[in-house]
Amino acid sequence: MSSVKRKNDGPLGSADGNKKPKVNASITSFFGAPKSSPAGKSTGGGGMSSAPPSSPAGSFTVTSTWNKDKWVAGLTVEQKRHLQLEITTLDPSWLQHLRDEITTPEFIELKKFLESEVKSGKKVFPPREDVYSWSRHTPFNKVKCVILGQDPYHNFNQAHGLAFSVRPPTKAPPSLKNMYIALKKDYPDFVPPPNGGGLLTPWAERGVLMLNTCLTVRAHEANSHAKRGWERFTQKVISLVAQKRTRGVVFMAWGKPAADRVNKIDAKRHLILRSAHPSPLSASRGFFDCGHFKQCNEWLALRYGEDGIIDWNLNPAAAPKRKVEEDVPPAVVAVGKVDEKGEEESKVLEEEGEEGTAKDDKSD
Repeated sequence: MSSVKRKNDGPLGSADGNKKPKVNASITSFFGAPKSSPAGKSTGGGGMSSAPPSSPAGSFTVTSTWNKDKWVAGLTVEQKRHLQLEITTLDPSWLQHLRDEITTPEFIELKKFLESEVKSGKKVFPPREDVYSWSRHTPFNKVKCVILGQDPYHNFNQAHGLAFSVRPPTKAPPSLKNMYIALKKDYPDFVPPPNGGGLLTPWAERGVLMLNTCLTVRAHEANSHAKRGWERFTQKVISLVAQKRTRGVVFMAWGKPAADRVNKIDAKRHLILRSAHPSPLSASRGFFDCGHFKQCNEWLALRYGEDGIIDWNLNPAAAPKRKVEEDVPPAVVAVGKVDEKGEEESKVLEEEGEEGTAKDDKSD
């Protein structure tokens, strides 16, 4: 298994990974400030870091001059009221870059819609403290790979803010199981989480940004928060990574909807990997043999050196056994065939199954 140094060996190593989802009770409970803010855990005080060409990925720290408190003080009363969740739980390294986007009238309208959902008694997933957990597990300056999902899982004890990931004791959904199969083909010594688990926080903490197109969903209703404003916000996140992570990032776009999100990214600066979606309805059309996980590490080794590759192992009891091969090819180009039936597949997946089947699995 290709290895990279990491702070936490266990999949339950972060406080965020141990939190249990809470049932939404009110506007205050979903959009108000959490009792303790995890936002400062990663970078603190709005600080950012970047890695110079001569250093390992993310090892060189530069303190930002951006003052979060001063920015918050300059917000209008309405903005402060609607943006409490972003202010308190969006990692400062991301908030700094996204502050202009979240103060737009379009984003404020999105927040008003979400508030109306909660006020009307709708249950919204993931739990409020997890909507931006992707930002805290993977600060902006640490992003080396982006895996794009679609909708959050929409049943209880599933979504927690990372695309494809579920917390114990929830078992890995079908798409994630197929990702394990593809990983095993790339790295025969890959070991998935114990007990059939699907917690992917170790990947996030190693630089893999797992981002859904929509960040919230109404309970048991796939795509219920689509086209309300999240798409614009998450596209901004993708664009920021593409524009400002200048040393290069690997984008994994599985299925047509994800492929559409990366069409404008500079393929000379970044590696763009496309294939069929890992859903059971499409994985057989090229996903299992896409080789994306190994190609990702080969490319990162060229850009960042051995310290920049990603350890895909998810079992804390299984120690990494090897580094990326020495005979790395001189260049890796964007590969994989986009699933031409992506749009049709999405419609079918919305209509099929119950908890733990393709319907729920399609959500990421």
